Amino acid sequence: MRDFREILEDDSVYVFDGAVGTRFYDKGVYINRSYDELNLTQPDLVREVHKEYVKAGADIIETNTFGATRHRLQQYSLENKLREINVEGVKLAREAAGENVFVAGAVGPLDLRIEPYGPTSFDEAKQMFAEQIEALLEGGVDLFVLETFSDLSEIQQAIKAVRELSDLPIIAQMTIQTDGNTVFGASPEILTQRLEEYGADVVGLNCGVGPTHVLSALEKMRDVTKLKLSAQPNAGLPRDVQGRQFYMCSPEYMSKFAKRFIKAGAKFVGGCCGTTPQHIKLIADSVRAVSPRQAKAAIKPSEPIKVTDLTPPDVEVVPAELRSKWSAKIARGEFVTSVEVLPPKGCDAAKTLESIKLLKTAGVDAVNIPDGPRAQTRMSAQATAVLVEREIGIEAVLHYCCRDRNLLGMMSDLLGAAALGVHNLLIITGDPPKMGPFPDATAVFDIDSIGLTNMVNKLNHGLDLGNNPIGCPTAFSIGVGVNPGAINVEEEIRRFEWKVEAGAEYAITQPVYDTKQLRDFLKRIEHVRIPIVAGIFPFVSSRNAEFMHNEVPGVVVTQEILDRMRRASDRSKEAARDEGLAIARESLTEVRDLINGVQVSAPFGNVKYALQVFEVLEEFKQASATMNS
Repeated sequence: MRDFREILEDDSVYVFDGAVGTRFYDKGVYINRSYDELNLTQPDLVREVHKEYVKAGADIIETNTFGATRHRLQQYSLENKLREINVEGVKLAREAAGENVFVAGAVGPLDLRIEPYGPTSFDEAKQMFAEQIEALLEGGVDLFVLETFSDLSEIQQAIKAVRELSDLPIIAQMTIQTDGNTVFGASPEILTQRLEEYGADVVGLNCGVGPTHVLSALEKMRDVTKLKLSAQPNAGLPRDVQGRQFYMCSPEYMSKFAKRFIKAGAKFVGGCCGTTPQHIKLIADSVRAVSPRQAKAAIKPSEPIKVTDLTPPDVEVVPAELRSKWSAKIARGEFVTSVEVLPPKGCDAAKTLESIKLLKTAGVDAVNIPDGPRAQTRMSAQATAVLVEREIGIEAVLHYCCRDRNLLGMMSDLLGAAALGVHNLLIITGDPPKMGPFPDATAVFDIDSIGLTNMVNKLNHGLDLGNNPIGCPTAFSIGVGVNPGAINVEEEIRRFEWKVEAGAEYAITQPVYDTKQLRDFLKRIEHVRIPIVAGIFPFVSSRNAEFMHNEVPGVVVTQEILDRMRRASDRSKEAARDEGLAIARESLTEVRDLINGVQVSAPFGNVKYALQVFEVLEEFKQASATMNS
């Protein structure tokens, strides 16, 4: 089992469990009793609930000890069983967790007022927390979660109690109201700063309100701290339905917000009141899709493998200039051009291949073949790439994603691609299945694009993932994706640094519409700059522009461009198409001096439309005139 502090330093996102009390209630335990006492009276029930969350995909489960402090237990005449309840709570969670899930000691508020709002002194409060924390430590927790606090003074005493007894990590979570502040008026910015000053390792929010309010607060917290953030909202605010309280946020709704929490900077996501194992399952699926685990592949991006030190002595690594025409142009610093064409939906590639002939005639360097974009079912990108190169004679840039294959499958695919003559790769993590027509399909994600870049770099040095010789090395040109419009730019830059260290030789951006944003981003990656190919997607309508801006992760369309497309669409379809083409040409012209190439997407498979974007490039003006004559 890893030390929890190790995961605080890695780049992955981790999933907490959901509401334990909600599950007890669902299983017939009424709220007029101590749920903490169930550790002693109904241990099988407690263990069962923990196992439900582990099965759902939780990386961290909390002990059933939220109210197991002396004052709370006194209400049920259970104060003399405090130690036993807490120790047993850890034991039950540990039994359910197994070897790969962390156990967090859950500590809630004391349910009394401390100074200056009540008669309990700071020292008295700290002592009450210490009594519970000692028992949780005896049980053997991996970390502490101090949660659902409204009073900063109270959580400060809880943090002090932990720090005086242990150096285990602390996740400190406050609860807010619909106005974004705690009941005592502390804003997200203030509570974040105070929790950091008190010594928390992670700061966050839980309970209280639903995901919308937590997201708004989290975005404010991100701006005032470098600590990791956590978010465990309720499944909305409870509603009274015929005398019963129901939480109305569906699992699907919560999973969407999980991705938004991650974009806002959250490293830990989960649920509180009203969330169930089904909520956590979909949250975990969303998290795995956007934050796969490098640890499974034993490839740590922070410690890139130096393959040059491992290359077998009889292996000659193929220089970039000799791997392909595409690779050679990039290595020489020449401007490259490509068009992205989707694989066919069925098994007949004739129409797709016919359109790609136009690219070869126009002098485009390569055709980009996406790998299951937006989790849609299409012909294999690898098969399409082979058909393109063999039947059309233009090079393909094969997008290869981590979503659908385990490590063994990836290794087999890549060796097969090399044998079939495919040499240009764009390595990406891949869109989650939830985006496509088969949302229940399983996403594998053994590794992400950083780990896969390491793997391909090894193959180029004659090694498999286990550093075993494979004989003749592969000769892949290694490309990666990069997103100048990422919400968390710092994280994007950090991941880009790791990709370059892992062996990336060029990068292709998400579609660029905010050219200033691209310029600023390129300045920030100068220290690890590799050739950059800019993505350009010509709009065909206002709806197309709005879709790209709102529903395609990482794409930012400026308000000015959205307005231009709206006005053009109001005039006619033709006007919208012309305006979209003009915007694409302007974008390319504005960034031409910054980039090493351009990838133009063919909207709805319209290759002729995509080719018109290139007409602003000097090298294409003559070819364009010939084709249009």
